[in-house]
Amino acid sequence: MANGGPVEHGFPHLDTVRTAITALYKRLSYDTVRTFAASVPPADVAFSDQDDLHLGAQRVAHELVRHYGLPDARMIISFREMTHAANVELAAGPEYFIELNDRFRTHRRDIGAALAHEVMHVFLHRLDLALHGTRDNEILTDTAATYLGAGWLLLDAYREDAASSQKLGYLTPEEFGYVLAKRALLFGEDPAIWFTSPQAYTAYTKGLAQARRDEQQPPLTAAGWTGRRRYAKDRRYAQDHNDPGAHPGAPYSFSPAGRGAQSVSFPCPTCHQRIRVPVQGRVRARCGLCRTVLECDT
Repeated sequence: MANGGPVEHGFPHLDTVRTAITALYKRLSYDTVRTFAASVPPADVAFSDQDDLHLGAQRVAHELVRHYGLPDARMIISFREMTHAANVELAAGPEYFIELNDRFRTHRRDIGAALAHEVMHVFLHRLDLALHGTRDNEILTDTAATYLGAGWLLLDAYREDAASSQKLGYLTPEEFGYVLAKRALLFGEDPAIWFTSPQAYTAYTKGLAQARRDEQQPPLTAAGWTGRRRYAKDRRYAQDHNDPGAHPGAPYSFSPAGRGAQSVSFPCPTCHQRIRVPVQGRVRARCGLCRTVLECDT
Protein backbone atom coordinates (compact mmCIF):
# COMPACT_ATOMS: atom_id res chain seq x y z
CA MET A 1 0.00 0.00 0.00
CA ALA A 2 1.41 3.37 -1.02
CA ASN A 3 0.31 5.77 1.71
CA GLY A 4 1.79 9.18 1.11
CA GLY A 5 4.87 7.73 -0.60
CA PRO A 6 5.84 7.51 -4.27
CA VAL A 7 3.58 5.57 -6.63
CA GLU A 8 5.20 3.43 -9.32
CA HIS A 9 3.86 4.04 -12.82
CA GLY A 10 4.08 2.43 -16.24
CA PHE A 11 4.03 -1.26 -17.15
CA PRO A 12 6.96 -2.93 -15.33
CA HIS A 13 4.98 -6.13 -14.58
CA LEU A 14 3.28 -6.52 -17.95
CA ASP A 15 4.81 -9.91 -18.79
CA THR A 16 3.67 -11.35 -15.45
CA VAL A 17 0.20 -9.84 -15.88
CA ARG A 18 -0.13 -11.55 -19.26
CA THR A 19 1.10 -14.83 -17.81
CA ALA A 20 -1.53 -14.47 -15.08
CA ILE A 21 -4.33 -13.95 -17.62
CA THR A 22 -3.26 -17.07 -19.50
CA ALA A 23 -3.09 -19.08 -16.26
CA LEU A 24 -6.57 -17.88 -15.32
CA TYR A 25 -8.05 -19.12 -18.59
CA LYS A 26 -6.24 -22.44 -18.33
CA ARG A 27 -7.44 -23.07 -14.80
CA LEU A 28 -10.99 -21.73 -15.09
CA SER A 29 -11.82 -22.43 -18.77
CA TYR A 30 -13.50 -20.15 -21.27
CA ASP A 31 -16.99 -21.01 -20.05
CA THR A 32 -16.23 -20.14 -16.43
CA VAL A 33 -14.57 -16.84 -17.31
CA ARG A 34 -17.73 -15.90 -19.21
CA THR A 35 -19.79 -16.28 -16.03
CA PHE A 36 -18.04 -13.17 -14.70
CA ALA A 37 -19.41 -10.93 -17.44
CA ALA A 38 -21.00 -8.58 -14.88
CA SER A 39 -18.70 -6.59 -12.60
CA VAL A 40 -19.39 -5.90 -8.95
CA PRO A 41 -21.81 -2.95 -9.01
CA PRO A 42 -20.83 0.10 -6.92
CA ALA A 43 -24.06 -0.04 -4.91
CA ASP A 44 -23.24 -3.53 -3.59
CA VAL A 45 -19.90 -2.47 -2.10
CA ALA A 46 -20.71 1.11 -1.10
CA PHE A 47 -19.55 2.03 2.41
CA SER A 48 -20.46 5.32 4.07
CA ASP A 49 -19.17 6.88 7.27
CA GLN A 50 -22.56 6.25 8.83
CA ASP A 51 -22.29 2.47 8.39
CA ASP A 52 -21.18 0.36 11.32
CA LEU A 53 -17.52 -0.43 10.72
CA HIS A 54 -17.56 -4.18 11.38
CA LEU A 55 -21.04 -4.92 10.07
CA GLY A 56 -20.35 -2.89 6.96
CA ALA A 57 -17.05 -4.69 6.31
CA GLN A 58 -18.78 -8.05 6.76
CA ARG A 59 -21.50 -7.00 4.30
CA VAL A 60 -18.98 -5.96 1.64
CA ALA A 61 -16.97 -9.16 2.15
CA HIS A 62 -20.16 -11.19 1.73
CA GLU A 63 -20.90 -9.45 -1.57
CA LEU A 64 -17.40 -10.25 -2.86
CA VAL A 65 -17.73 -13.87 -1.72
CA ARG A 66 -20.99 -14.06 -3.66
CA HIS A 67 -19.44 -12.41 -6.74
CA TYR A 68 -16.49 -14.81 -6.81
CA GLY A 69 -18.81 -17.78 -6.34
CA LEU A 70 -17.59 -18.86 -2.89
CA PRO A 71 -20.96 -19.47 -1.19
CA ASP A 72 -19.59 -21.61 1.66
CA ALA A 73 -16.74 -19.25 2.59
CA ARG A 74 -17.18 -16.99 5.62
CA MET A 75 -14.93 -13.97 6.12
CA ILE A 76 -14.16 -12.77 9.64
CA ILE A 77 -12.92 -9.15 9.50
CA SER A 78 -10.77 -7.36 12.06
CA PHE A 79 -8.64 -4.18 12.09
CA ARG A 80 -5.13 -3.60 13.42
CA GLU A 81 -2.02 -1.52 12.82
CA MET A 82 0.07 -3.04 10.04
CA THR A 83 2.32 -2.08 7.14
CA HIS A 84 0.28 -3.65 4.37
CA ALA A 85 -3.29 -2.83 3.44
CA ALA A 86 -4.63 -6.20 4.56
CA ASN A 87 -3.82 -9.82 5.22
CA VAL A 88 -5.79 -13.07 4.99
CA GLU A 89 -5.15 -16.35 6.76
CA LEU A 90 -5.43 -19.09 4.15
CA ALA A 91 -6.60 -22.27 5.81
CA ALA A 92 -8.94 -25.12 4.95
CA GLY A 93 -12.04 -22.98 5.54
CA PRO A 94 -14.95 -22.47 5.60
CA GLU A 95 -13.95 -19.53 7.84
CA TYR A 96 -11.17 -17.17 6.71
CA PHE A 97 -9.75 -14.42 8.90
CA ILE A 98 -8.98 -11.11 7.19
CA GLU A 99 -7.12 -8.30 8.93
CA LEU A 100 -7.47 -4.78 7.54
CA ASN A 101 -5.14 -1.89 8.18
CA ASP A 102 -6.38 0.52 10.86
CA ARG A 103 -6.24 3.21 8.20
CA PHE A 104 -9.53 1.88 6.80
CA ARG A 105 -11.37 2.85 9.98
CA THR A 106 -11.36 6.39 8.60
CA HIS A 107 -11.06 5.54 4.86
CA ARG A 108 -14.08 3.30 4.66
CA ARG A 109 -14.87 3.81 0.99
CA ASP A 110 -11.67 1.87 0.16
CA ILE A 111 -12.53 -1.18 2.28
CA GLY A 112 -14.12 -2.84 -0.76
CA ALA A 113 -10.86 -2.48 -2.69
CA ALA A 114 -8.81 -4.13 0.07
CA LEU A 115 -11.32 -6.95 0.41
CA ALA A 116 -11.47 -7.51 -3.35
CA HIS A 117 -7.79 -8.47 -3.21
CA GLU A 118 -7.98 -10.55 -0.03
CA VAL A 119 -11.09 -12.52 -0.98
CA MET A 120 -9.45 -13.26 -4.34
CA HIS A 121 -6.58 -14.84 -2.39
CA VAL A 122 -9.17 -17.27 -0.99
CA PHE A 123 -10.60 -17.89 -4.48
CA LEU A 124 -7.16 -18.73 -5.92
CA HIS A 125 -6.26 -20.81 -2.86
CA ARG A 126 -9.34 -22.97 -3.42
CA LEU A 127 -8.49 -23.26 -7.12
CA ASP A 128 -4.93 -24.24 -6.21
CA LEU A 129 -3.78 -21.68 -8.76
CA ALA A 130 -0.43 -19.99 -8.12
CA LEU A 131 2.61 -18.62 -9.90
CA HIS A 132 6.21 -18.88 -8.70
CA GLY A 133 7.19 -16.56 -5.87
CA THR A 134 5.35 -14.14 -3.59
CA ARG A 135 5.63 -11.16 -5.95
CA ASP A 136 4.20 -13.03 -8.95
CA ASN A 137 1.39 -14.48 -6.84
CA GLU A 138 0.38 -11.03 -5.63
CA ILE A 139 0.34 -9.84 -9.25
CA LEU A 140 -1.79 -12.87 -10.13
CA THR A 141 -4.20 -11.93 -7.33
CA ASP A 142 -4.57 -8.33 -8.52
CA THR A 143 -4.93 -9.49 -12.12
CA ALA A 144 -7.54 -12.14 -11.32
CA ALA A 145 -9.58 -9.77 -9.13
CA THR A 146 -9.58 -7.19 -11.91
CA TYR A 147 -10.25 -9.56 -14.80
CA LEU A 148 -13.11 -11.23 -12.92
CA GLY A 149 -14.93 -7.99 -12.19
CA ALA A 150 -13.89 -6.60 -8.79
CA GLY A 151 -10.55 -4.93 -9.52
CA TRP A 152 -12.04 -1.63 -10.64
CA LEU A 153 -12.31 -0.99 -6.89
CA LEU A 154 -8.54 -1.30 -6.54
CA LEU A 155 -7.88 1.18 -9.32
CA ASP A 156 -10.48 3.61 -7.96
CA ALA A 157 -8.65 3.57 -4.62
CA TYR A 158 -5.67 5.20 -6.36
CA ARG A 159 -5.40 8.89 -5.63
CA GLU A 160 -2.39 11.14 -6.04
CA ASP A 161 -1.69 14.85 -5.90
CA ALA A 162 1.19 17.12 -4.98
CA ALA A 163 0.63 16.66 -1.23
CA SER A 164 -0.49 13.03 -0.82
CA SER A 165 -0.91 9.66 -2.50
CA GLN A 166 -2.67 6.34 -2.00
CA LYS A 167 -2.57 3.14 -4.04
CA LEU A 168 -3.62 -0.38 -3.13
CA GLY A 169 -2.37 -3.58 -4.74
CA TYR A 170 0.84 -4.63 -6.44
CA LEU A 171 0.06 -3.52 -9.98
CA THR A 172 0.76 0.02 -11.08
CA PRO A 173 -2.30 2.17 -11.81
CA GLU A 174 -1.67 1.80 -15.54
CA GLU A 175 -1.44 -1.99 -15.22
CA PHE A 176 -4.75 -2.06 -13.37
CA GLY A 177 -6.10 0.03 -16.25
CA TYR A 178 -4.66 -2.46 -18.74
CA VAL A 179 -6.36 -5.48 -17.15
CA LEU A 180 -9.62 -3.54 -16.80
CA ALA A 181 -9.38 -2.64 -20.48
CA LYS A 182 -8.76 -6.27 -21.49
CA ARG A 183 -11.90 -7.18 -19.58
CA ALA A 184 -13.84 -4.25 -21.06
CA LEU A 185 -12.88 -5.26 -24.61
CA LEU A 186 -13.96 -8.83 -23.91
CA PHE A 187 -17.35 -8.05 -22.35
CA GLY A 188 -18.19 -4.70 -23.94
CA GLU A 189 -18.06 -2.98 -20.56
CA ASP A 190 -17.21 0.62 -19.64
CA PRO A 191 -15.75 0.66 -16.11
CA ALA A 192 -14.82 4.34 -16.38
CA ILE A 193 -18.34 5.32 -15.33
CA TRP A 194 -17.68 3.90 -11.82
CA PHE A 195 -14.51 5.86 -11.06
CA THR A 196 -14.63 8.51 -8.37
CA SER A 197 -10.89 9.18 -8.69
CA PRO A 198 -9.79 11.30 -11.67
CA GLN A 199 -6.33 9.73 -11.47
CA ALA A 200 -7.94 6.30 -11.86
CA TYR A 201 -9.62 7.43 -15.08
CA THR A 202 -6.31 8.70 -16.48
CA ALA A 203 -4.60 5.40 -15.62
CA TYR A 204 -7.42 3.48 -17.27
CA THR A 205 -7.09 5.40 -20.53
CA LYS A 206 -3.36 4.62 -20.62
CA GLY A 207 -4.06 0.96 -19.91
CA LEU A 208 -6.73 0.92 -22.64
CA ALA A 209 -4.22 2.28 -25.17
CA GLN A 210 -1.80 -0.53 -24.27
CA ALA A 211 -4.55 -3.15 -24.52
CA ARG A 212 -5.52 -1.89 -27.98
CA ARG A 213 -1.90 -2.20 -29.07
CA ASP A 214 -2.14 -5.92 -28.29
CA GLU A 215 -4.82 -6.13 -31.01
CA GLN A 216 -2.65 -4.28 -33.53
CA GLN A 217 0.44 -6.50 -33.59
CA PRO A 218 1.44 -8.44 -36.73
CA PRO A 219 0.52 -10.87 -38.11
CA LEU A 220 -2.96 -9.59 -37.18
CA THR A 221 -4.57 -7.68 -40.04
CA ALA A 222 -5.21 -4.73 -37.71
CA ALA A 223 -1.44 -4.10 -37.50
CA GLY A 224 -0.28 -0.73 -38.75
CA TRP A 225 1.98 -0.05 -41.72
CA THR A 226 5.18 0.11 -39.66
CA GLY A 227 4.50 -3.20 -37.95
CA ARG A 228 3.52 -4.89 -41.22
CA ARG A 229 6.72 -3.70 -42.90
CA ARG A 230 8.92 -4.98 -40.08
CA TYR A 231 7.03 -8.28 -40.04
CA ALA A 232 7.62 -8.75 -43.78
CA LYS A 233 11.33 -8.07 -43.33
CA ASP A 234 11.63 -10.57 -40.47
CA ARG A 235 9.65 -13.17 -42.43
CA ARG A 236 11.97 -12.86 -45.46
CA TYR A 237 15.00 -13.22 -43.23
CA ALA A 238 13.59 -16.39 -41.68
CA GLN A 239 12.76 -17.82 -45.12
CA ASP A 240 16.11 -16.94 -46.70
CA HIS A 241 18.19 -18.29 -43.82
CA ASN A 242 15.92 -21.21 -42.88
CA ASP A 243 16.24 -19.92 -39.35
CA PRO A 244 13.70 -18.15 -37.15
CA GLY A 245 16.43 -15.69 -36.15
CA ALA A 246 16.06 -13.13 -33.37
CA HIS A 247 13.48 -10.38 -33.55
CA PRO A 248 14.01 -8.22 -30.45
CA GLY A 249 10.80 -6.58 -29.32
CA ALA A 250 8.63 -8.49 -31.79
CA PRO A 251 5.82 -10.64 -30.37
CA TYR A 252 6.04 -13.23 -33.15
CA SER A 253 8.56 -15.93 -34.04
CA PHE A 254 8.97 -18.13 -37.13
CA SER A 255 9.66 -21.82 -37.43
CA PRO A 256 12.32 -23.04 -39.86
CA ALA A 257 10.88 -24.14 -43.19
CA GLY A 258 13.23 -27.14 -43.49
CA ARG A 259 10.70 -29.58 -42.03
CA GLY A 260 7.75 -28.45 -44.11
CA ALA A 261 5.75 -25.29 -44.50
CA GLN A 262 6.95 -22.29 -42.53
CA SER A 263 4.74 -21.15 -39.63
CA VAL A 264 4.56 -18.16 -37.32
CA SER A 265 3.58 -18.13 -33.66
CA PHE A 266 2.27 -15.12 -31.74
CA PRO A 267 0.29 -14.39 -28.57
CA CYS A 268 -3.50 -14.26 -28.67
CA PRO A 269 -4.44 -10.63 -27.94
CA THR A 270 -7.18 -11.78 -25.55
CA CYS A 271 -5.61 -14.50 -23.36
CA HIS A 272 -1.93 -14.36 -24.51
CA GLN A 273 -1.75 -18.09 -25.23
CA ARG A 274 0.61 -18.52 -28.16
CA ILE A 275 -1.01 -19.48 -31.46
CA ARG A 276 0.77 -21.07 -34.42
CA VAL A 277 -0.50 -20.59 -37.99
CA PRO A 278 1.02 -21.37 -41.42
CA VAL A 279 2.72 -18.60 -43.36
CA GLN A 280 0.41 -18.50 -46.37
CA GLY A 281 -1.12 -15.05 -46.62
CA ARG A 282 -4.59 -14.38 -45.24
CA VAL A 283 -5.50 -16.85 -42.47
CA ARG A 284 -8.35 -16.97 -39.98
CA ALA A 285 -7.30 -18.54 -36.69
CA ARG A 286 -9.23 -19.42 -33.56
CA CYS A 287 -7.57 -19.49 -30.16
CA GLY A 288 -8.19 -22.85 -28.55
CA LEU A 289 -8.05 -21.38 -25.05
CA CYS A 290 -10.31 -18.30 -25.15
CA ARG A 291 -12.04 -18.99 -28.53
CA THR A 292 -11.16 -15.58 -29.98
CA VAL A 293 -11.30 -15.59 -33.80
CA LEU A 294 -8.31 -13.75 -35.27
CA GLU A 295 -7.87 -12.34 -38.75
CA CYS A 296 -4.23 -12.72 -39.77
CA ASP A 297 -2.07 -11.79 -42.73
CA THR A 298 0.96 -14.03 -42.45
